[in-house]
Amino acid sequence: MTVRCAVLGLGRLGYHHAKNLATHQISGAELITVCDPMKGRAAEVAQEFGLPNCTRSPQEVFEDSEIDAVVIVTPTSTHANLIKQAAKAGKQIFVEKPLTQNLTEAQEIINTISEHNVMCQVGFMRRFDPAYAEAKKRIVAGDIGEPIYFKGITRDAGSPPEEFIKHSGRMFLDVSIHDYDIARYLMNSEIISVSAQGKVLRNGFMEKYNDVDQAISYIEFESGAAGDIEASRNSPYGHDIRTEVIGTEGSIFIGTLRNQNITLLNSKGSNYEIIPDFQTRFHDAYRLELVDFADCIRTGNRPKVTEFDGKINLEIAIAATEAFDSGTTVYLNNQNIAVKS
Repeated sequence: MTVRCAVLGLGRLGYHHAKNLATHQISGAELITVCDPMKGRAAEVAQEFGLPNCTRSPQEVFEDSEIDAVVIVTPTSTHANLIKQAAKAGKQIFVEKPLTQNLTEAQEIINTISEHNVMCQVGFMRRFDPAYAEAKKRIVAGDIGEPIYFKGITRDAGSPPEEFIKHSGRMFLDVSIHDYDIARYLMNSEIISVSAQGKVLRNGFMEKYNDVDQAISYIEFESGAAGDIEASRNSPYGHDIRTEVIGTEGSIFIGTLRNQNITLLNSKGSNYEIIPDFQTRFHDAYRLELVDFADCIRTGNRPKVTEFDGKINLEIAIAATEAFDSGTTVYLNNQNIAVKS
């Protein structure tokens, strides 16, 4: 069985997913059509990849009986409506993170997916990155003993434009949510409390949106472990994502700044090429998460990261935002935001 896919949204990441599907990088899946509301964009991408069909209307995609699955890479504010429409049309769903921006919509999504018996995978790609996958195996094997502390660093090379920040949901939802997910995954424990601080250091326009370009979260886990997560839009040297899990018998480091394992030595000293952007850093992960998505559709297996994970990660990000706004610690009880102290 070949899974026939449509990609909705053709910005940087949507285009990346469409390219992987169109160039047969996703085994067992085929790109049938692309969709984008911007005039001419879908036609441009369809022509590039030799697709006979394209559209500006998601509804046309949902009504097309030739399409088995949709890959939703549209603005977050549109996710809930598109996911629910896709589910009602019987399409299998891959949606980029975050699932949505509020918990009411997240629960509506879960209910609709359950009602129409379709599958949903949320795009937390780090779980599929070969280095993180290997780290997970080592941790499960007991190579570092019991995990007791998580350290995450996510530094973007610069800020997105103001129009993006305006609708991003703020730093903890847009950036740190990836670390919250991978922390839960590697530590094999749910986050039960979060506190957060942040500041605008370079991008003054963020202040009008009550956002920051440098932030840190402190988290505690149900297992008794703890951790801290840095998020930054101030990394002039390149895209920097690193993780450390400290255990009772050792520590494991994930990630590197090097784009290639080459160091140049000359009269000016030594240097190496730094990873320039997130598409480069997670090229394999973006491909492998769609490979897994297609495999799950064919086999009926449960995706590695589901709509339930999407809601949990959203709850943590909302709690972190509340903690930042209030200057308190926010506790989560069974992933429902609880009291502040």
